[in-house]
Amino acid sequence: MSIILDHQLRENMTHDASAFPISYFQDELALLPNRSGPLHWHPEFEIATAVSGVLEYQVGQERILLEPGDSIFVSGNLLHSIRQLSGDSPDPMPNIVFFGSLIAPEDSVIHAQYIKPLIDDHTLPYVVFRRDCGRQAPVNAWIPEIYRLLRERPHCYEMAVQRHLSSIFEYLMLHFDSLPRKEATRVQLNTQVRVQQMLAFIHAHYGEDVTLADIARAASISRSEAGRCFQACMGCSPVDALIRHRLQKAHGMLYDTTRTLQEISHACGFHSVNYFSRQFRKHYRYAPSLVRESEKRINIIERDAL
Repeated sequence: MSIILDHQLRENMTHDASAFPISYFQDELALLPNRSGPLHWHPEFEIATAVSGVLEYQVGQERILLEPGDSIFVSGNLLHSIRQLSGDSPDPMPNIVFFGSLIAPEDSVIHAQYIKPLIDDHTLPYVVFRRDCGRQAPVNAWIPEIYRLLRERPHCYEMAVQRHLSSIFEYLMLHFDSLPRKEATRVQLNTQVRVQQMLAFIHAHYGEDVTLADIARAASISRSEAGRCFQACMGCSPVDALIRHRLQKAHGMLYDTTRTLQEISHACGFHSVNYFSRQFRKHYRYAPSLVRESEKRINIIERDAL
């Protein structure tokens, strides 16, 4: 189900693709409200691991459960999101995003024979590596070692990371024919493309007056078809998706204690502070002021420690 998109529909990564095209992340769930991340996409491959809790990884329209110790390999340009289902504290969820060019240049024989087949196979949107699968034991050892190398950055770590990633791709190609496939219908593929187009519009215009017709127009479809697409991928209406994104943006802005609630709500497309507060409480189960007060306490503690 790999979907080719133009650059305006892709999420931006932080790594320098011309230097060492890989980024390492950890503890993101601790920063996400409700330990749940929004649907997003990027052209790179992604590998993520559940450490202490049960995670739900959504890829396209499918949801996959990861038990502690399980990892998932996701192809590029696919809608995906993460949600923690269990655990008393946020799962560290170490993960990496990287281009295939890290292993071999795109014009090389290695890329053509061992990387491009994974990019082009629409029936292989992801591969799950289970902790208790003996055949996958080598991969389950390489993945945490990659995390360690990127975290600690010892001498020559780049070469070691490249070597371990090459080993993972070698494993995938050696078992290519036996990997579980996920057949996607043309309707499912079209739905993903349309949702990506509409989400891109929402991300670009969330602070403006946006109607259902505006969102549907971004994918050149009717309002009813827009509703069907969002229900299939996100389980909500397009307008609900717009409100969620506005709230996510506002949640991040609340940590900036120099801005008033009115300024933040207006910047995120809410013309009424009361309506913004009601929607915020409904979605997050706590008031916007609680985020602001916690940030003030952190600032006071840091100031007193100086």
